Amino acid sequence: MVNWLKRVLGSEWEVVPAGGLTGDAYLATKDNQRLFLKRNSSPFLAVLSAEGIVPKLIWTKRMENGDVITAQEWLEGRELKPVEMQHLRVADLLRKIHQSSELLHMLMRLGKKPITSDESFDTIKKRLLQIDLHHTHEQINLALINLEKLLPITRKQKLVVCHGDLNHNNLLLTEEGNLYLIDWDNALIADPVIDYGMILNSYIPQENWHEWLNQYGIATDGHLLGRMHWYLLLDALHYLCWHKERDEGVKFVDRLHELQVLNNQIGNFSLDLFAE
Repeated sequence: MVNWLKRVLGSEWEVVPAGGLTGDAYLATKDNQRLFLKRNSSPFLAVLSAEGIVPKLIWTKRMENGDVITAQEWLEGRELKPVEMQHLRVADLLRKIHQSSELLHMLMRLGKKPITSDESFDTIKKRLLQIDLHHTHEQINLALINLEKLLPITRKQKLVVCHGDLNHNNLLLTEEGNLYLIDWDNALIADPVIDYGMILNSYIPQENWHEWLNQYGIATDGHLLGRMHWYLLLDALHYLCWHKERDEGVKFVDRLHELQVLNNQIGNFSLDLFAE
């Protein structure tokens, strides 16, 4: 791959792997020019670049074998620190993404279908059944009961483009002070609480939720918290399945504890939250 990229760019370019889990990212350097190259990025990258959500897309080239190489502007910067996820500019960026009709139209043109909570509930029940986890642990049974109880309040929500993996490693702060959200491989069309619920639960003290959500543009109420916990439960169950399938016993136990915490929090919800 490195040799092919050098042929495309020219022998004067130095190309080295940029690291990462996929091994498909590279840094190309010539004099003072630097490019971030990636193999088989989604066509979605073009509209993300146009919207200023990811670093600027410079060019796209197709290889002889059908693979597509994209080149983006290389920006000096760093990932956000966990504590910096509380910054209100993160809420601003997320609001911009969730309100973008251009992103939504492009993702739908690429064949992405909106994912409803009912479909997600059916999927996790089938996955738990397939790996024989559906009646094996008290916390899993209670999680499924809570998912069913809270399901009505998750319906009829506006579905938008969601990043799907919002952690501090995927937010890039440049030396110029610009903030970008990168790594869109898990993009989906769903309830936006999937994104901001993950941030609230993982990074922001509960006493600051109201301020952060107000900056995002919504008010905190019981139904919002119920939807958030619904998707957190769903996510925890999927990770349980992931660790079970890979025989990762310690991580499996950690996720069971996470389930217990979420189930306890839901147990403290007002009863009127469960009414349709």
